[in-house]
Amino acid sequence: MSTFRTEHDFLGEKQLPNDCYYGVQTLRAKENFDITGIPISNEPLFIKAFGYVKKAAALANKELGVLDAKKADAIVFACDKLIKGEFVDQFISDMIQGGAGTSTNMNANEVIANVGLEHLGYKKGDYDHLHPNNHVNLSQSTNDAYPTAFRIALYLKIDEFADALEQLQKAFYKKGKEFSNVLKMGRTQLQDAVPMTLGQEFNAFATTLGEDVLRIREAEKLITEVNMGATAIGTGVNAPAGYAELCVKHLAKISKIPVVLAADLIEATYDTGAFVQLSGTLKRSAIKLSKICNDLRLLSSGPRCGLGEINLPPMQPGSSIMPGKVNPVIPEVVNQTCFYVIGADLTVTMAAEAGQLQLNVMEPVIGFALFTSLEYITKACNTLREKCVAGITANAAYTKQQVMQSIGIVTQLNPIIGYEESAAIAKEALKTGKSVHDIAVKEKKLITQAKWDEIYSIENLIHPKFITQ
Repeated sequence: MSTFRTEHDFLGEKQLPNDCYYGVQTLRAKENFDITGIPISNEPLFIKAFGYVKKAAALANKELGVLDAKKADAIVFACDKLIKGEFVDQFISDMIQGGAGTSTNMNANEVIANVGLEHLGYKKGDYDHLHPNNHVNLSQSTNDAYPTAFRIALYLKIDEFADALEQLQKAFYKKGKEFSNVLKMGRTQLQDAVPMTLGQEFNAFATTLGEDVLRIREAEKLITEVNMGATAIGTGVNAPAGYAELCVKHLAKISKIPVVLAADLIEATYDTGAFVQLSGTLKRSAIKLSKICNDLRLLSSGPRCGLGEINLPPMQPGSSIMPGKVNPVIPEVVNQTCFYVIGADLTVTMAAEAGQLQLNVMEPVIGFALFTSLEYITKACNTLREKCVAGITANAAYTKQQVMQSIGIVTQLNPIIGYEESAAIAKEALKTGKSVHDIAVKEKKLITQAKWDEIYSIENLIHPKFITQ
């Protein structure tokens, strides 16, 4: 018995292993597009999304009477297998490919056809009974099936990222509460500013991430507008009347994602604005996340010759030559992930701009950029939360001492003695090494000890009131 079967397309014949469920067009794509080495199988949610799309199409075609029940049911059976996560290894097309995603669409069509054929009792490749193009791809084009599946997969991945970001936000809020009474010096331009608490600093980290959760959810809504039923360019050629509306209705029901049909299918077939918006939002999140990691590295610098205000959990030895050195490796890896996401945004920008006329053929690289960005930044959020933020401790006594020895606390004297006198005290303290307290209270007697104690109480430093003479 032969271990190979022969399939053909209009370019000719090719032999395929009998045990594979993909077909001749997928094999050509494998041979032609050896770019990233990362196959579609690396994105199981994309494959699941194709299962939803092809199932919805089959149900609509069956209901409209253009696909007989036996073939439609076989397609639905195969799609349900993909939705459950089966046959993922049969998706071998490279993530970056020419042809606007045709290879990925045909990979799905061929796998579904061959799974369906076996369900019907036929051999793989016996396409007279269930054809990848004529039946699985009926009333469709790559130009509506691919972007619709892309959007559904993005929606699912956006959900995962938003959840990870929310969990990280909660972790920072938890630390903010834990550090609510840890007095420290705030800094602007890396110079001493005015006192604050470490809790306020961590609460601010949480707040800024929470803002991005809202922005991500807004971008997610844009992803739900699909062009299913547009077929080639948006005119709906080769699709029966009512197909687009019915297909999207089925798609929303089976995927439980609130997809809606675009009002202008010609515009929706070439437009990539939602992807640009999502990518920009991811860049925004990456920039904020990287800034936070910069702060964590700076606040933990030392342990004795840096700021040393917080301690990050020690994760691994930090040097092959310096004994005892421990580096902030978790914030460092998150920084690097953020750099990738920021760079991927430029890829999405250029690919979106490169669209011409009725189709943007660059969607595969947009997909690669967004899928990887979402995957990596989601993992980065989880890693930062689990391996860093949850275990951060504060050096409370040290930070309080630093505050009271700083020159920055002279700012609180402005309403009482004025800016010029305060500046003179700061200058003298910097020159002589004396404390602000000794100069203002003991030497110049500009304020009483009682007034000093009122101004520089822990409560007033944390929640400052306007105090005058």
